[in-house]
Order: sequence, then structure tokens, then C-alpha cells
Amino acid sequence: MPPRRERLGHTIEGRRAVLEALRAGTPVECLYVLETAERGPQVNEILERASRLSIEVVFEDRRRIERRARTKRHQGVIARAQDPHYTPFDELVTAATAPGRSALIVLLDGIEDPHNLGAIARTADAAGADGLVISERRSVGITPGAISASAGALEHVSVARVVNLSRAVDRLRESGLWIIGLDGGGTKLHTDVDLRAPTALVVGSEGAGLSRLVREKCDLLVRLPMSGAVESLNASVAAAIVLYEAVRQRMRPGANEAGN
Repeated sequence: MPPRRERLGHTIEGRRAVLEALRAGTPVECLYVLETAERGPQVNEILERASRLSIEVVFEDRRRIERRARTKRHQGVIARAQDPHYTPFDELVTAATAPGRSALIVLLDGIEDPHNLGAIARTADAAGADGLVISERRSVGITPGAISASAGALEHVSVARVVNLSRAVDRLRESGLWIIGLDGGGTKLHTDVDLRAPTALVVGSEGAGLSRLVREKCDLLVRLPMSGAVESLNASVAAAIVLYEAVRQRMRPGANEAGN
């Protein structure tokens, strides 16, 4: 009998994603592993951690694994987990604006592609950003595809989900953050603005870019230099470029003094 999808619940798929979930202490109810999967370092650590945590491991043939999978990136390892956890928005803001910190928060305005969400989360984690803010409507949430694309980073990055992104922008400004929108019509290049200060970077949707209301609420719109034939970069690539410009600026001598 094929596995019943309605009992599978939330899934984490792919060796790296599952391993990072176990390392992060994500509640995992069961692991499904391809019975012929090669036992490399990642799979061995997954099985060792599952044993230590008394997580049930079920070895299955490829047909059953494929039926369970909700992405094409499962690599023969699927975890059934509890529903994804979202960080309360106020909790994220409080942590990001704690004394001694220069906040760096990424707001996603209408990102619908789970691969873009996952890729941005992966960069945000690597760049040391405080977290992501997404909208409850017309935006992708923490899905199996997003978790897989993030290579497990979504198990470590705080993600707040808000009803109204425009109001979230107002709240961040009140908390002392500089609201910078990434937009092709920006008046300045991303390298010409001070990203050492507490910053909220707003990234628009894959097609339409920033929504009108959110764009109007930005303190500044920045753009990337584009010399080729294409008009814009993928949202996750553009976000990564600006995030690492922030990292570069904040690593300079005296950055902490300048950013606070």
C-alpha cells in the first residue's frame, strides 16, 4: 500500500536540510530513508542523531520514497516534522535591536518562489542577519521546497510572518531601522549607502518588484549596477549581493561605532 500523504504532515527533505534540522533540535517524528542510500558522512550523522534522539527510522524502497516526497531534492532522506515555527514579529525586532547590536533584517515583499525564499534564508544565515519578515498573504511560507533550497538554513534563521508588511515597515522605522528598498529604479547604488546602521532590506517579488505602498515607505531605494542585456537579477541573487555589501561594510575597522 502506498503511504498516505495526509499522515505525512510537514516534511523536511534532503540530506543537508534534515541534518541541519536535527542539529537545530527541530522536533522530528519520523525519518524515511532510501534503503539503498549510500552511507556517507551526512547520512551516518543523521542516523546517529536519530538513534540518540529515539526518532523512528523507516527504510523504504525508491517507489515509496518518491511517493512521500514533495520536492525533487529529497536525496533519499525525508523527515516528518511538526508544523514549521514562525518567530513572533515583536520578538524578532526586540532581539535585533538589543543593546550592542546593529540590526539587519530582510523583508520579502511578495516572494512566491520557495527556492528564492530558501536561497535568501541561506544567505541571511551566512551573513549573520537577524531574520526574515514575510507576509501571510501572496507570499510563500516555510515549505518543504523552501527548506530544501535553504540547505537547512531555515532551521536556524528566525522568520516572522505578518498580516501587513507595510505596518511592519512602520514598526521597524519606529525601532530605529533604516528602511532600504532594493529596486531597479533606485537613486543610489547599493555600494553608495551606509549599511552599517540598523537596516531593514526590502526585497520585492520576482516579477513586479516592490509593491507601491511598501516602496513609498522606504527611506531609500538602491539599485545594482547592470551592464548586460538583462534588466534585473533573480531576487535571491540581488538580495545576496546587498547583504554581503552590508557584511563588508560592517567588517571594516570602526564599523560598530559608525553603525550605532
